Amino acid sequence: MPDAYSSLILPDVRLMITEEDRHGLSEFCQVLHPVVVATILDELQPREVWAVLDHADLRLRVEIFEYIALRRQAELVDELDKRRLSELLEEMSPDDRVDLLSRMPHDRVEDLLPLIAQAERNDIRRLLSYDEDSAGSIMTTEYASLPAKITVSDALQQLRQQAPDSETIYYVYILNSARRLEGLISLRELILAKPETRLADIMQQDVVRMRVDEDREDVVQELARYNFIAMPIVDADDRLVGIVTHDDAMDVVQEEATEDAYRQGAVEPLKDDYEDTPVLTILWKRGIWLLALSIVALMTAGVLDLYGTATAEGGARFGDAPAELTRTLILLFIPLVMASGGNAGSQSATLFIRMFALQPPDAAVPGTEFHVDRQLVMRELLIAASLGILLAVMDFLVVWLWFGLGVDRSAVVGVTVFLIVILGTSAGTMLPILFRRLGMDPAIMSNPLIAAIVDVLGVVIFYEVAMLLL
Repeated sequence: MPDAYSSLILPDVRLMITEEDRHGLSEFCQVLHPVVVATILDELQPREVWAVLDHADLRLRVEIFEYIALRRQAELVDELDKRRLSELLEEMSPDDRVDLLSRMPHDRVEDLLPLIAQAERNDIRRLLSYDEDSAGSIMTTEYASLPAKITVSDALQQLRQQAPDSETIYYVYILNSARRLEGLISLRELILAKPETRLADIMQQDVVRMRVDEDREDVVQELARYNFIAMPIVDADDRLVGIVTHDDAMDVVQEEATEDAYRQGAVEPLKDDYEDTPVLTILWKRGIWLLALSIVALMTAGVLDLYGTATAEGGARFGDAPAELTRTLILLFIPLVMASGGNAGSQSATLFIRMFALQPPDAAVPGTEFHVDRQLVMRELLIAASLGILLAVMDFLVVWLWFGLGVDRSAVVGVTVFLIVILGTSAGTMLPILFRRLGMDPAIMSNPLIAAIVDVLGVVIFYEVAMLLL
């Protein structure tokens, strides 16, 4: 729908800008949904964008602006003077405001802060101080809170006053005088309760909460686990400092899934969308992985050269027909061996990395991680042995009956496939576990890297099995 709007309305918007049609531009901002307006504005030059947005009131202007992509926002604010930019920042929601400021030069941010109200300024500095992967980096400080001693009637009156400045009022957090989180009550419960009831009598106690320094992925997982609309975020003293709302959680899920998908394909995650990322940046993020994989592939070539030279010069360990062995086993079946091990390893890695991503942060009982990991490894090895036997038997029969290479040559292929499937599965299972135990993202152990490692070891196993059986 927004694309259709863009193609139909964009010419008219450009005409209204040229003719300085104030009424038309104001109607354009007010009638259409802010998402649609933001999509159309993305096709305009920065000067034209502000020519449109200046005809909307400040609140609507900010609402439209927040739907524009972050990279584009950073470009647009370069066109604003300090006064207009400070007004825009004051009206933006805290989390969106900090995301934008983190993209701006540090000197300009420091130059802007004195123009912003003291309360917002302190909020900005605090949010900017949190690690970009922590709960504090995605939370908002606009939430509804009430004391426990007031009645439902008074609570509803106070909520009417707080609502314009709160991102959500569906959850109301009950705080004491030190702003420590004591309870929670939903807007539904408030509406259904009797007016004279005290909040302390109907609030939920033992509220699920997360620390401000915890990983943002853990917060999102807990939010999904309990089906919350928002998750309260507290500091070390259990004081409520913000909330993470479901829409911000969805953004994190999308970002993390995209990062994992990139790493599974051996590409360093991009900060912006692909089409918005400079070519040189993409070259670097892809090239660094391809360089590493090429080095591993060169090791494969080195192993082939080593065994090939030994076969050509001697052949004593291979019996009386080294040339035939080289031709049939290397040229024909090394691709089969590499593919079997690489595919098995990639399957295991994909399953384990996704499993780790979906696990709640407290899924494992402290002290039992080793036992759980051992069970997972043994289970996967059992599956690998079953798959290895199936593939080995099939390959043995095909090489023996179709290619007619004899039982001994066929056995070399079958045994090698069995061993390389076991090896590939072990690599795809244990390497993500190792990375997780080291506190690193398991997705770094990408499928192409596992396949490259297995290729090197597969060649070695192929030759060693051939030497042993022949």
